[in-house]
Amino acid sequence: MISRRAKSIQPSATLSISSTAKELARQGKPVINMGVGEPDFVTPKHIIEAAIKALNEGKTFYTPTRGIPELVDAIVEKAKQDGLDVKAENVIVTPGAKYAIFEAILAVIEEGDEVILLDPSWVSYEPCVQVAGGKVVWVPHSEGFSDAPIEEYVKQKTKLIIINSPSNPLGVVYPKEFLKKVRDIAVDNDILVMSDEIYDKIIFEGEFVSIAGFDGMPERTIVINGFSKTYAMTGWRLGYAIAPEEITKHMLRIQSHSVSHPTSFVQYAGVAALKGDQKCVEEMVAEFKVRRDMLMEGLDEIGLKYAPPKGAFYMFVDVGQDSMKFCEEFLKKEYVAATPGSAFGRVFTTWVRLSYATSRENIEEAIRRLKRFLS
Repeated sequence: MISRRAKSIQPSATLSISSTAKELARQGKPVINMGVGEPDFVTPKHIIEAAIKALNEGKTFYTPTRGIPELVDAIVEKAKQDGLDVKAENVIVTPGAKYAIFEAILAVIEEGDEVILLDPSWVSYEPCVQVAGGKVVWVPHSEGFSDAPIEEYVKQKTKLIIINSPSNPLGVVYPKEFLKKVRDIAVDNDILVMSDEIYDKIIFEGEFVSIAGFDGMPERTIVINGFSKTYAMTGWRLGYAIAPEEITKHMLRIQSHSVSHPTSFVQYAGVAALKGDQKCVEEMVAEFKVRRDMLMEGLDEIGLKYAPPKGAFYMFVDVGQDSMKFCEEFLKKEYVAATPGSAFGRVFTTWVRLSYATSRENIEEAIRRLKRFLS
């Protein structure tokens, strides 16, 4: 009864861990959830009010598949502020950035095409490629996580390279030198690049650079972004893609026959997010940095190695043992949820991802429990 395509997809490890953690919490256990990538802040008030206003004004009907013009224009304006030359025809608004990734991969990947992923990478890239009939080629990071030998893995069937900066699960912000190398590989071999920039405003060290701004890249780059992380809008499900017009045209076809468009009144909230005061973002990023520094200090005291956390809100930590077993035992014995590194690729099987999108008090307690667990 079940298709081969559906059987090939494994459940999301991040959501699975989170589900178990929530069930333990319902049982009254003192759970600290550091397994899910979700800001613990309430969506800023002016964004909520914009959605309520849209509801009260009766903006509850179908919208254009691409998204309401006001939001499309706001996305174009943001892109131009970031140095990208974008028109409305390059934009499609989607119900979440994850769905933008799914649509884009369906639009460009055919049976047998190869897609390069950096190991480790976010858990949902590979299933999207599998649904499209493509094959994932894993490229391990070099030491320090600021480079990867992508050039050694490019073949005739390579169609797409996916990069994510700042990175989930690493927290790494890729330097210009690495992005320039990816650009050269893409141009020289006529390869598309998907740049997942969902954490572009959550930067602590270094500078965020979009590969779409490099010479020769606007016509071969699919930029993915959204509102979940920057504006604490995970449950609102609002994202977008910026891509060459031929790609967005076919993404629109997929969207029109699947979800039609994102929720109408949520799109008006998106306009308020992009065009409103960005102080709320600055405050959230400042708090994330404090939490990051706390976690770094605790891990340094324990003596655990981790990837350089320059952005997003994750620490990728080497615990020196099988990551799945570690996460299961850590949750069972100390009620702290973490995500196994094995969920993010093939190589880093002794690493785990810790999300510090939780309170300072939770981080302090999680460090105490981690020390106890390891001892």
